Amino acid sequence: MKQTYSGPVTIVGDNIDTDQIFPGRFLELTDPKEIGALCLCGVDENIAPSFPQGGILVAGRNFGCGSSREHAPIALLNMGAGAVLADSFARIFYRNAINLGLPAVTCPGLRDRVAPGDRVSVDLEAGTVTVESTGEVLPCDRMGAQAQRILEAGGIKPLMRKRVESGEIG
Repeated sequence: MKQTYSGPVTIVGDNIDTDQIFPGRFLELTDPKEIGALCLCGVDENIAPSFPQGGILVAGRNFGCGSSREHAPIALLNMGAGAVLADSFARIFYRNAINLGLPAVTCPGLRDRVAPGDRVSVDLEAGTVTVESTGEVLPCDRMGAQAQRILEAGGIKPLMRKRVESGEIG
């Protein structure tokens, strides 16, 4: 089971809502590349074009507030985000992210401990984030076993497919 994620950091602020992550005026788009290219354009149009594949988005409080649209985590995944770390998440965004296979980890205070481009490593099992440039290890919320299983499968739908195919559920 994949339990670690690492990459360079991109930092955003507090109260980033789902319309800033993926504006409603683009909801008719279906091409994953187009969706990813517009991610976070409500915050800064330059984020998605320069976001590194597997990069880690670090946010402040209440990330993903607003509507319950699944497009927000879909856009983050298609932008190339390996994980999102925040002081706190809106509940519905958090569940949508996990269900779609995007690690969303609560790590209060991380944003104040990193700079854009710093590399961090997240260990879901240990509940830690390591700032690679300084070696500082910060605590983060540990993810439950079921959420980890969902992430390992690539989302809730792939997990359920595996369970049906294996005969675990019928």
